[in-house]
Amino acid sequence: MDSDLALVIGLVIAVLSIPSILSALSDRRAPRASAITVLIAGGLILFAIQGKPGGYRLEQLPDVFVSVIARFVP
Repeated sequence: MDSDLALVIGLVIAVLSIPSILSALSDRRAPRASAITVLIAGGLILFAIQGKPGGYRLEQLPDVFVSVIARFVP
């Protein structure tokens, strides 16, 4: 898995876990599954940052998303 793909997957998982966290907190239960998904997302993002020399800048993120999507959409 290359670092761009790991970054995109990690960011998508992190964003999708936010509603799960809020739902668990509003129902007054522990967000266990949400915590696991946040840890997975954080691990993927950390892997991506360490795997790319120089890391990523904030203004590079849209280009990374587009390049990863372009690889999988014909």
